[in-house]
Amino acid sequence: MDILFDVFRLLASIAIALAAGKLISKLKLPSILGWLIAGMMIGPHALNLLNSSVLDSRWFQTLESLFECTFGLMIGTELIWKEMKKAGPQILVTTVTESLGTFLVVSLVFGTIFWLTDIPIYLAFMFGGIALATAPAPSLSVVNELKTDGPVTKTLIPMAALDDLVGALVFFLVIAFVSAHISSAGIPVPVVLFLVFLPAIIGGAAGFVTGKMLQHTKTQTSTLIVMLAMLLVSAGIGFAINSMLPTPVLNFMLIGMSFSTVFSNMITEEPLNGIMKVMNPVIGFSMVAVILNLAAPLDYHLIFNAGIYTAIYIIARAIGKYTGAYFGAAVTHSPASVRKYLGFTLLPHSGVSLVFTGIAVSVLSGPAPECAALIQGTIAAAAVINEIIAVFMAKKGFEWAGELHKAEAVGGSAA
Repeated sequence: MDILFDVFRLLASIAIALAAGKLISKLKLPSILGWLIAGMMIGPHALNLLNSSVLDSRWFQTLESLFECTFGLMIGTELIWKEMKKAGPQILVTTVTESLGTFLVVSLVFGTIFWLTDIPIYLAFMFGGIALATAPAPSLSVVNELKTDGPVTKTLIPMAALDDLVGALVFFLVIAFVSAHISSAGIPVPVVLFLVFLPAIIGGAAGFVTGKMLQHTKTQTSTLIVMLAMLLVSAGIGFAINSMLPTPVLNFMLIGMSFSTVFSNMITEEPLNGIMKVMNPVIGFSMVAVILNLAAPLDYHLIFNAGIYTAIYIIARAIGKYTGAYFGAAVTHSPASVRKYLGFTLLPHSGVSLVFTGIAVSVLSGPAPECAALIQGTIAAAAVINEIIAVFMAKKGFEWAGELHKAEAVGGSAA
């Protein structure tokens, strides 16, 4: 009976978020901003509709992982190799420069501060490792809702997949080295590398089998059934492996991305369009659920309690993202709009940052509890403040680049 009541809470929360999104879209703002605000208002720190009993339950976490996997389909089906080849090394170089640029800027800024205030320097690298991650869902929801198209959009979508890999790789390497420094039970670096790339391996392998099967399906219904069944298989493998790890760290969005990227490049455009026509409403629903899960744990009270470290973190991260993206786009001779505006679409952060912060706190809580409290308070407050600003700036980035509603125009002219 309790589970049924919790399911009702979740469905009511999604309905409220959708209504808030509709309301805020009337103000010419992205619906996701309404979803984020609604999530904070109905979460455990406010009205408590979407409470801890739901968010911490095993069934919800399983369902949320499936939603993330499903949302990953949206990204993977855009990563068509023959289209990506046209961009050459541009996307890879820009991903590396914006990620490592953010890591270097934030680590340098906090390293200087901590050196002057006698706080362990290794904490600065943990801030940098958390800061370089981008949460793709908010910006991609703007792409989906406002039908953006153009050089910035075409660069951002594949970057969402690569950014997750680079971000996880750098963060877990930092965690491995810090853990080895402050604890006798350090994480072996080869294990770290394996866990970072494992979701891509799982999704890619399942996607290859799916692609082979889809080459022999005759109807749209059988194509859809095969795809859904294999998506569940890839998620199931992820669940099984996560259950064997001390902390469940596998990225299910990356599983979904890798899965759909591989099979999308093995089938023709017609069956792929048929799959996505059916799946787009499901992906949209999954997107709302994923955003709610990001927003509900955020405590809006932290906005009023945010300190100087929070402000420094938000500003340093924004500078790192923008300058890193600008530099990468400049050296690869990308269009001017990509150089000027891509950085604004890379500012969303909250979901990934909170996951990374939880892992960092678990590493620090025993040997350095004061450092754990410092990093947890700073990032939690930054997640609330940055996410509201970041969604607005992502929308402005697409607007300044002249890409809003361009996909509608292309679709209309094609029709």
